[in-house]
Parts: sequence; structure tokens; C-alpha cells
Amino acid sequence: MQTEPKKSLVGEEYEVEVGPVAHGGHCIARTDEGQVLFVRHALPGERVIARVTDGEEGARFLRTDAVEILTPSKDRVEAPCPFSGPGKCGGCDWQHAAPGAQRRLKAEVITEQLSRLAGLTPEEARWDGTVEPAPGDKVPKGEVPAWRTRVQYAIDAEGRVGLRKHRSHDIQPVDHCLIAAPGVSELGIEKRDWPQIATVEAIAATGSNDRQVVLTPRPGGRLPIVELDKPVSVLRVHEKDGGIHRVHGRPFVRERAADRTWRVGNSGFWQVHPKAADLLVEAVMQGLMPKKGDMALDLYCGVGLFAGALADRVGEKGAVLGIESSKRAVEDARHNLQDLDRVRIEHGKVEQILPRTGISDVDLIVLDPPRAGAGRQTVAHLASLSARRIAYVACDPAALARDLKYFAGEGYVARRMRAFDLFPVTQHVECVVILERATKGS
Repeated sequence: MQTEPKKSLVGEEYEVEVGPVAHGGHCIARTDEGQVLFVRHALPGERVIARVTDGEEGARFLRTDAVEILTPSKDRVEAPCPFSGPGKCGGCDWQHAAPGAQRRLKAEVITEQLSRLAGLTPEEARWDGTVEPAPGDKVPKGEVPAWRTRVQYAIDAEGRVGLRKHRSHDIQPVDHCLIAAPGVSELGIEKRDWPQIATVEAIAATGSNDRQVVLTPRPGGRLPIVELDKPVSVLRVHEKDGGIHRVHGRPFVRERAADRTWRVGNSGFWQVHPKAADLLVEAVMQGLMPKKGDMALDLYCGVGLFAGALADRVGEKGAVLGIESSKRAVEDARHNLQDLDRVRIEHGKVEQILPRTGISDVDLIVLDPPRAGAGRQTVAHLASLSARRIAYVACDPAALARDLKYFAGEGYVARRMRAFDLFPVTQHVECVVILERATKGS
């Protein structure tokens, strides 16, 4: 017997009182009938008209946009960006919130995730409950910092530059991205058309004048001659293998952090905020307090940022092992740390490589896993190594909370936690947690 398709509710509108913020860049509301709504472009306590953007009858929740604000919050500001709002660019989540309110919203999300997924209060996580702005990011109400050193532009069928709409492949044409760092904006990418191109990624290195664009042609498309407002290296994504190939200029950019220069090749991972790398290294090293002669692990090590900082502190009698799954990042890490004999970088997945090393105990561990987190199996292995301290760097509070629960089950508890607003105007937040083996009464 064939069931009737459920009726789409897209376009339906509800007048609702907006409740608390939730993980994902939206707030929670309920209709008079009790239906759960995820409401973007709203703030807690507001009364709004919410229009459904995704969902059908009987769904567990409906995704909606606040298309009319009936009772505004005192934290509401007029979005500085003309491309922000319902149905427009999806890159920013909180353009309509004052800067201090954005950080409070992120703190509320972290608190809720810790409680729900780890069973921890902020006090138990040794966190003061604040999200710290990066130096220089405190801006007046109604302004946003220009921080994003890597921007992926989408190109529409007419060759116009834009950014993706929320949860969509549709493109919002833009002539300027307010959160793009000056080094990105000065390239002038938005000023020209990009025929036969699908995406343009722009990279402006921190601490050097290196600028790079990575072009993805449309199927069968040809590369244009790239003439931008500043000198730039050009790479392309190959249609057949998805690999990144140099067209002209360097195949890497040079970043500067932790008193070293870092080669980052082929659009490889590097923190997007210009102050992030130094801030995170400082937080991790202050928490770990490395000693001369320590043996340390840097897991998901990228191009070797934390491995280098650890190596400087453990001295010639110490040792650092980094593990990274990206082949190009491993090549960069080995290049970046070639002057340090005490550092070894292994290529592969942490859960596969670490057991093969035969390492049975270490002094210190840094892990900076991808958004999904480390997971139960990896956490159990790390706990078995009896590290004095573990520094967990997390870009997703839900994954962090899940892994903290796994660590607690293995006998490790938080001794200090900090949260940093390294993605202003978006839902994203970076956390650093220092873990130690639990003692009686802790």
C-alpha cells in the first residue's frame, strides 16, 4: 500500500515567541500546537513571524527564517552587510546581533552542549563561561571585524561572484564580503567576472604578502587569464582527479605564527582568523606546561603548528611525534620542522597509525581533531598512554562535549577550559580544554 506524500510546509508562516539559542546558528521556538521551529535571523526573547524554509507535516522540527520582527531584542542591530538576511548569503549567522551578544550566544551553546552531552556544568569543566574575543576584534555595535583570511567564492552561471545561501547550492551575488580580511578584499575578486569557473578560493597569508587563488573550472571549462589587483599565485582543481595543480607562482603560502614561518601548500588547512594560530598555541602551551625531556604527541597535526611549539619547549632531550592524514600537510610539516631532529611526522589516520607506533606512554598530548571529534576508540587509546596532561582543541562544542564524556569514563577530567571567538558573526567557536588524570575528590 502506497503512503500519501507528506505535505510540504515551505512558505507557511507562524507568529512565535523565540526561545533559547541552539547549536547551529538558530534559536528554538514552538508553534501554538507545539511544533518545534529552528528560527534563523532571530534572537532569544523576540516575537517574530517565522517562515518555513524546510520541512513537512509531521516532521520533528521545521527550519524557518524570521521574516518580520514584531518585538525586537535589545541586542538586535541592523545587519551591517546588505547580503545578510532571510534568503540571502548563508556565511554569517549573527549579523543581526551586537558583538557582545554574539559571544554570549556562543557561550550559551557551549554550556548547553556540555550539560546535555557531557553532563558537565561550566564549573565542572573549569570554564568561566565567557567566550573571549581575539585581540583587535572588539568593534562598535553595528560593525563587524574583517577577519576571514580564506574565502571560498561561488560563481554563478553568468560568471558573477557570490556566496552560497544557507543550506543551499543557490548563490547570492556579492560585491564585497564584510568579514573578508583586507588581504582578500584587496585582490578585487568581486570586481570581475569568472566565466567557466565554479569556485574561486582566495587566501591571504598572515605574516607574509603571499596571496593565492584556487580556481575550480566548470566541467569542460577553461581557465581565464587571471589579472587581479595584487600579485597572486594561481592554482587549479583538476577536473579528473580533484587534485590541486599549480598554474603559476608558488604552490604554497607562507604563514607566520609561534615565532616560525610555516609553509601551507595547495590550499591546505590553516586557522582562518589571523590571530588564531598564536592564540591557540599560547593557550595550549600555558595549559600543558611542557618540561625539558618530555615526550609529546601532536595528533591531527596539520602542517606542524603545535608540534613545533612543543619541540621548542621539550628541548633536545625531548621528542615529539605528529600524525596527520593529509599527505600534502605531512610534506609541509616535515619541511617546516626539518631543523628539529626531535620531531617525527607520520602520515595516516590517528586511529590507525598510533597503535602501530608501539608507544605505550607519553608525557603530553595535543589533539586538534576535525569537526566530528576524536571518538570513543581514539579517546580510550589516548587515555591508556597515561599522559600527564592532554590539550584538546575543538572547533565544534558538540563533538567536544561527547569526547569529554569519553575521557571522563577513562579517568581524565577538565582542569581548565577556554573558549575563543575566532569566527566572529558566525555560529562557530573554538575551545581549548586541558585534561588531567582525575584524583580523589576532584
